[in-house]
Amino acid sequence: IGDRGLVGDILEKYQPRAIVNFAAESHVDRSIHGPADFVQTNVLGTFNLLESARAYWTQLPVDQKSAFRFLHVSTDEVYGSLTAQDPPFAETNAYEPNSPYSASKAASDHFVNAWRVTYGVPTIITNCSNNYGPAQHNEKFIAKVIENALNDKPIPIYGTGDNVRDWLYVDDHCHAINLVLKNGRVGQKYNIGGGTELSNLELVKKILDMMEKPHTLIKFVDDRLGHDKRYAIDYGKIENTLKYKPSHSLEKGLKKTIEWIKNDHDQKAKKELHQ
Repeated sequence: IGDRGLVGDILEKYQPRAIVNFAAESHVDRSIHGPADFVQTNVLGTFNLLESARAYWTQLPVDQKSAFRFLHVSTDEVYGSLTAQDPPFAETNAYEPNSPYSASKAASDHFVNAWRVTYGVPTIITNCSNNYGPAQHNEKFIAKVIENALNDKPIPIYGTGDNVRDWLYVDDHCHAINLVLKNGRVGQKYNIGGGTELSNLELVKKILDMMEKPHTLIKFVDDRLGHDKRYAIDYGKIENTLKYKPSHSLEKGLKKTIEWIKNDHDQKAKKELHQ
């Protein structure tokens, strides 16, 4: 998305009815150790994409112009951190990002809103909780836990493992995005959650139990810098206005994810054996 010429060519060639911006650097640990990439992709990349979209949208015929949508996929981390007593994040919460990652996403959200207010680009923003599911990069928490457990490797947990996250299965997230794309209102924000709050330690123990692996694999490590205590999403707005409801319980989503990673692991092992 940082290559404005390429993006412009793609828009010209394919004439899309909408742009959904999933593109982002999204791993908090890497943002702490190398924040420049996050500014480059999440801030400048979004700016470039918005400018390309604006140029494309401006020249569309009137009927296509009014139907066009720019949907920006963001994160609950822009809202900062909750205490155990705080209500879940609502769309009205102030932005209080605490990591280079969340700060870069908060900046991108502000740019998206500004392009709507200033230039009229028909934008919508979604803010989701922690995603998981098949094919996720193994630097992400659940994928790493499953992969390490499969290989009987230690599973690192920051601090005491009491940081709480709201987990969202990827198919439920995509279903919600599709609802917003079809029926969401321009200029609105929609929080998308999975309705499952769990501490990191509780989650790891659950995965290990499902995989019939010992809890002794758990290894506590020094806490992450600026580690947010709790995220939780109030998805009442999208539920009430667009009839969104997550269809995967945590157990159902984890089962699918574990099975996919196991199959992928087995296929890679067979491939290595034949080589």
